[in-house]
Amino acid sequence: MRSVDPLRRIRLGVMAITVVMVVGTVGYVVLGFSVLDALYQTVTTVSTVGFREVEILSGAGKGFTIVLILLGVGTALYTFGVLVEGLVEGQLLELLGRRRMERRIARLSDHVVVCGYGRVGRSIADQVLSSGRDVVVVDRDPDRLAGLGVETVVGDTNDDAVLERAGIGRARVLVAALTADADNLFLTLSARLLRPDLFIVARARLEAAEEKLTRAGADRVVNPQRIGGHRMAAFVLQPHVAEFLDVVMHDGSLEFRLEEVVVAPASPLGGRSLREAHIRDRTGALILALRSPDGAFATNPAPETLIEPGHILIAVGTEGQLEALGAAAASR
Repeated sequence: MRSVDPLRRIRLGVMAITVVMVVGTVGYVVLGFSVLDALYQTVTTVSTVGFREVEILSGAGKGFTIVLILLGVGTALYTFGVLVEGLVEGQLLELLGRRRMERRIARLSDHVVVCGYGRVGRSIADQVLSSGRDVVVVDRDPDRLAGLGVETVVGDTNDDAVLERAGIGRARVLVAALTADADNLFLTLSARLLRPDLFIVARARLEAAEEKLTRAGADRVVNPQRIGGHRMAAFVLQPHVAEFLDVVMHDGSLEFRLEEVVVAPASPLGGRSLREAHIRDRTGALILALRSPDGAFATNPAPETLIEPGHILIAVGTEGQLEALGAAAASR
C-alpha cells in the first residue's frame, strides 16, 4: 500500500484547523458574539485553554461549543501527531529538502542528466562537474545519492515522470549509464520520445547492444570495456602520446587543453579559409581538425580549407586562447 506524503498530511491538518476556526468564528457570530469575541471564544475552545466564556451561552451555544471542542481538539491532535511523526522519522526534513532540490532543478537549463550512479556514472558526473557544467544525477538507490552535493532525483528511469523531474525538457545531454543494456535501451527510447532533439550518450556492455542503442536513438554509444582495452593498448604501444592526451583531456595540470568550437551562422569566420581567418595570429589557438555538419573530419586541415557556418573546430590552446576562438566563431 502506498504511503501518504507526510507533507500532504500536514497541509490537510492545517487546512482542517483553518476550517474549524472559520466555522467556529462564524457560529459564535450567529449566536450574537462580536467578530473579535467570536474568534477569541473559538481559539480558547479549540486549544482547550479553558478561560471563561466571553458571553453567557444559551443551550444552542453550549451544544455548538461541544461539537466545536470535539472537532477542533481532534483536528489539532491529528496535525500535531503528523508533525511529530515527520520530525522524529526525518521525513519532514527530507521532504522539505527534496522540494528545495526540485525547485533548483526547475531553474536549470542546458544541464547534463546522468542516469545511473555506479562506477561509470560517478566518473562521468565528476568529469562533467569539473568542467563547470550543471549535472542532475538520477538513480533508484537513495543511498548512492546521499550527500552528493549535486542535484539528484531518486526514482526509476523507466518512469517518464522521473526524467521530467530531472529536467529532461531543458537538458542539453542525457547519459544512459545504467548497469544493464536492456535498461539503457529502454531509457534511450523513452528519452528520445520525450525530447527528439536531445543529445543522448548511452553505455553498452555487450557489442551486440551497440547497434540497438543507436537505432533506439542514441547519438553516441560507448563500450567502457572496449575503450579501456584500447587505452591500455595505447599505453603499451604509445605511452607518451597516450599520457599527453590524458593530461590534456582530463588532468588539467597542463596549461593547454583541447576544445571544440561551433562556427555560428553569422560568424565572421564563415566563408573564409583558415589562411584568411588568421585564427592562429588572432587567438593563439591551433586548429587540429575541422568537422563538417555531415560528420566528416578533416584532420590537420590545409590553410586553403574553407570554414563554413555549422563547422566544428577542434582546437588546442590555453583557456584564454580558446575563449578568444569561441568569441571569433560566435555571431557578429
